[in-house]
Amino acid sequence: MRQSNRGFSEAGLRRMRDVLERHVESGKIPGLVALVSRNGEMHVEALGTMRHDGGAPMCRDTIFRMASTSKPVTMAAAMVLLDDCRLRLDDSIDKWLPELANRQVLKRADGPLDDTVPALRPITVRDLLTSTFGLGVDFALMQSPIRAATFERTDYSVASGPAPDPDEWMRRLGELPLSYQPGERWQYDLSNEVVGVLVARVTGKPLETFLRERVLDPLGMKDTGFHVPSGKIDRLPPLYGPDPQTGDFLMWDEAIGGRFSQPPAFQGGGGGLASTVDDYYAYFQMLLNHGMHGNERILSRTVVELMTTNRLTPEQQAARDTMYRNIGHASHGGWGFGMAVRTYRSDYAPIGQFGWDGGTGTTVYADPGNRLTGILLTQVGMSNADSLHLIQDFWTTVYQAIED
Repeated sequence: MRQSNRGFSEAGLRRMRDVLERHVESGKIPGLVALVSRNGEMHVEALGTMRHDGGAPMCRDTIFRMASTSKPVTMAAAMVLLDDCRLRLDDSIDKWLPELANRQVLKRADGPLDDTVPALRPITVRDLLTSTFGLGVDFALMQSPIRAATFERTDYSVASGPAPDPDEWMRRLGELPLSYQPGERWQYDLSNEVVGVLVARVTGKPLETFLRERVLDPLGMKDTGFHVPSGKIDRLPPLYGPDPQTGDFLMWDEAIGGRFSQPPAFQGGGGGLASTVDDYYAYFQMLLNHGMHGNERILSRTVVELMTTNRLTPEQQAARDTMYRNIGHASHGGWGFGMAVRTYRSDYAPIGQFGWDGGTGTTVYADPGNRLTGILLTQVGMSNADSLHLIQDFWTTVYQAIED
């Protein structure tokens, strides 16, 4: 693929700003921060206000709850362990996570929890990294007993209250059967939380400590972590979830006294980070540079390739596509380690683009073919389509702005 040496057109960037401003002026998105970069040219927009009723303006260094866009970053801790030969892809996890040893598996994924058979094999590191270890969010099983039991024991989102410590969380998870045999089916989210516990147990350090030592600090990601210190809390906006019927802003989480104001007992690798556009730019630029940050190697070239290319079998891929069609969204194809990877063209973005979106109104992707990174962060959760439409329009205008 031919690569341009240029960045963005001025007209394209103006169009992008106009579209973003339109969303803010609609009153449905109080504020946002966006960053786009291509071939060394960077452009940042900070629009609107921190609160829906006004107040302080959004700024380039505003800190956002990253939700599921945490996954591509926290996964780097496991990649370091692969590079260090402290984990191997096809090793059983039983040594580190005995709660998940000797699994029982449901005879039918939507069946009763006591109707099980023994697992055909142990869960492996690869199963966790690819989200195929046998449990997770599955849109085909939302009304099933296993979904209800998993939610009751392990789900600690904005509305669900604080999570227990990692050992207690793993004990609760270990009480459940698997919904599918290890390696059989891609399921969302839960595996990333287990990976975070795995990293902590292999290293003997909390996930954040190891991630900071090997990834965050070397990249200069000083505003990224699992809570926002008191000296920075004024840079964290509230998190809103619009009422699905009326669109009225409902408070999901305040800054002062909210979930991010204190270190959590459970550092959630699947959605627990807070960060800024510049911190995330540093991370995704490192991935585009094959693991290099300036003259320092953060990850090996080969492990970055493992992360950012599709790791699913055709059977796993077909199940993932079916899951997303059932809720009216395109899956865009594949899944690497902790992030989506485009394997077919479904909109403006090309094959090979990698990254992910977050339920708090966040989106971060990088495009190796165009040497492009795009980041859009808001404080509006996806309880209705407002932030989703903003994200879609952002990417449409980003790709129109490419100057060849």
